[in-house]
Amino acid sequence: MKMQLRMRTGLVAGLLAAVTLAGCSSGSSSDTKAGAVAKPGEKVTLRLGYLANITHAPALVGLQKGIFAGKLGPDVTLQPSVFNAGPAEVEALFSGAIDATYIGPNPAINAYAKSNGQAVRIVSGATSGGAFLVVNPSINSAADLKGKKVASPQLGNTQDVALRSWLRSQGLKTDTQGGGDVSIVPQDNATALAAFESGAIAGAWEPEPWATRMVQEGKGRVLVDERTLWPAGQFVTTELMVRTAFMNEHPDVVQRLLEGQVAATDFINANPADAKAATNQALQQATGKALSQSVLDAAWPHMTFTDDPLAASLRTGADNAKAVGLLDPNTKLDNLFDLTLLDKALKADGKPQVHS
Repeated sequence: MKMQLRMRTGLVAGLLAAVTLAGCSSGSSSDTKAGAVAKPGEKVTLRLGYLANITHAPALVGLQKGIFAGKLGPDVTLQPSVFNAGPAEVEALFSGAIDATYIGPNPAINAYAKSNGQAVRIVSGATSGGAFLVVNPSINSAADLKGKKVASPQLGNTQDVALRSWLRSQGLKTDTQGGGDVSIVPQDNATALAAFESGAIAGAWEPEPWATRMVQEGKGRVLVDERTLWPAGQFVTTELMVRTAFMNEHPDVVQRLLEGQVAATDFINANPADAKAATNQALQQATGKALSQSVLDAAWPHMTFTDDPLAASLRTGADNAKAVGLLDPNTKLDNLFDLTLLDKALKADGKPQVHS
């Protein structure tokens, strides 16, 4: 099952659109607060992207349970779009095809960097955790991976950076051509599962539910639970990002979307069984195939659903990407986060504010 097909990063065409977007907005927080508000009775369309993956459960639940639509109200038309991978979401944002999207941290960083810090802003967190290095049972340590092939979902994606960074911490070298002490072979998740089952690769650093599927279907074992590498076991997996121009033009709509995000997170954490069922129903509708209950039940506890974007972990991830040669060392992330509207939504819900 290809629930999250990995596509090549082809942002060249999108960069032209990003320049146009950048020219429309300075992208500052003050612009957001001073932006136009929809007039009474004015119809606004919000085009929202997401991936058909359980790490995007806040989006799946928010859509499936009607939480977003309820918060947005009758004057906002919600148009959801499912994507195969983060780079495709970035291209859609750059071209103006979508206005907001749930996305992983590394595509978000790349989008911000490629638009010179102008086109996009992260406005909320969504999911933490849910990534593992699963290996053949014969592998007992990093040293056992020397001379072996290990997969990641995509060159430069969040799990690819995590894998390379961990191997580096273990004294093992890698390069982007698949050379070094450990050969990293980026491939989409379904392909990696098949390759693992056939013995073509020794393991893979995978997000859920693919890590659990590699354990259950591929008879693998977890060598690294990525939560053990982060303070308090928390690291960003999915967050909510918006076009700066849209946020400046319709801050009231983004505000209501964030109220929906907070409500979806509340629902998931208060009703895990119902949330799992809604997530699987959404996956069935988006992909034509639901997860097995055993995979869903095993994978779900590996994730934490939170509105906090865990900015510190994203910045650490960016530093790791620089260290392994996958991000320009001069990349600055100073204004990537704009949490003004999220804090307002959290305060209205009686929750503590977050800080970037």
